[in-house]
Amino acid sequence: MTGKQLLDDCFLHDKDRLRHHEALTILKDRLTAVATVETVRLEAALERVLADDLSAPRNVPLADNSAVDGYAFRHGDFDEAGGFFRLEQRIAAGQSGGAGLAPWGAAQIFTGAVMPPGADTVAMQEDCEQHQQDGQDFVIVPQGLRKGANCRLAGEDVAEGTTILSAGQRLRAQDLAAIASTGRAEVPVFRKLKVALVSTGDELRRPGDLITVGDVYDSNHFLLRALCATLPVEIEDLGIVRDDGALVTATLKEAADRFDVILTTGGASRGEEDHVLRALDGLGTRHMWQLAIKPGRPMMFGSIGNCVFLGLPGNPVAAMVCFLLYARPVMSVLGGGPFLAPHSFQVPAAFEIPRKKPDRREFYRAFLKPGPDGKPEAHKFMRDGSGLITGLREADGLVEIPEEATSVTQGELVTFLPFSSFGMR
Repeated sequence: MTGKQLLDDCFLHDKDRLRHHEALTILKDRLTAVATVETVRLEAALERVLADDLSAPRNVPLADNSAVDGYAFRHGDFDEAGGFFRLEQRIAAGQSGGAGLAPWGAAQIFTGAVMPPGADTVAMQEDCEQHQQDGQDFVIVPQGLRKGANCRLAGEDVAEGTTILSAGQRLRAQDLAAIASTGRAEVPVFRKLKVALVSTGDELRRPGDLITVGDVYDSNHFLLRALCATLPVEIEDLGIVRDDGALVTATLKEAADRFDVILTTGGASRGEEDHVLRALDGLGTRHMWQLAIKPGRPMMFGSIGNCVFLGLPGNPVAAMVCFLLYARPVMSVLGGGPFLAPHSFQVPAAFEIPRKKPDRREFYRAFLKPGPDGKPEAHKFMRDGSGLITGLREADGLVEIPEEATSVTQGELVTFLPFSSFGMR
């Protein structure tokens, strides 16, 4: 569970309906990590959040070594016409590097082998010729080699004492390789957040169950479970909770004692059957509700004791948009990571929006296609309904329209947020 209590005023504000950037600023400024720290073996650290800065305890590589199979020599013995070197030793990878070379001496050396003392250049094996004269082996090195050619210097990759990774970074495959190259076998990481996933609604059924008119299969559970997989969290499914105030309250109360985060869908509006909102108000504190965005206006943020509550709308499109924009960065910070802001770029719109309501930020499902000039254009999914999962499936990102806009014209530059920037494939 949690390592430290959330700031008492972590979400507090004095507005009924927050703009998108205001909500992000409050979350970014006032959230803090709650996950405790554990040490794990390197092979178990992939996609975990690093808890402390890591520095290199030694040079990588540890010593000067050869980048190729060839012949090591002192460049000072070399002249523009090439060189005729006496072979004095043979050095394979894993050996210490041998004795120092005499003037015009060379060592046959293999990739990764330690350079002999005094040698600073390696000629590639295929560019050289071996000869024997009076029982002595020689090698002819071609002209034109620069000093230091084919030689990897000690500390060339990472110098001793260099910080290679900072706390809060999510560890990728290449990061594990960098850590392994320094000799570390274990790393300190934040524990995975414990997240309770709750669906609400009498109409919901799970795939495999019988369905009748009026019922809906619970697609949100599988949507959110998959989205949570892009974060270092542990999910527990608390199932579908009926539209019963007492049952919703009991479920949230029990979950708050066991989890770092409760993530719900549905029941976030003002209707008579929206029990999640009232249960949160009775058990804890509702810090933010009603955002000036579309889709996703009834997004809820709150806390029950030390447990953070995230209440997503029930419509799948709104649930996904709110998860990506708000829940994902919140859970990243709680788990010791950064506040995850998506990358975006400007592209021409291949669509029109004749009228848009001002003072509300809107997010449309969209996909990129080459325009007449071969450059990408944003195409909006033709229907805007918040329950249409088809649009999520066909889109490869979101088009973001700011509050001040009242329309969008074809060819106008719009902001595109690719799904890949949210950790999605």
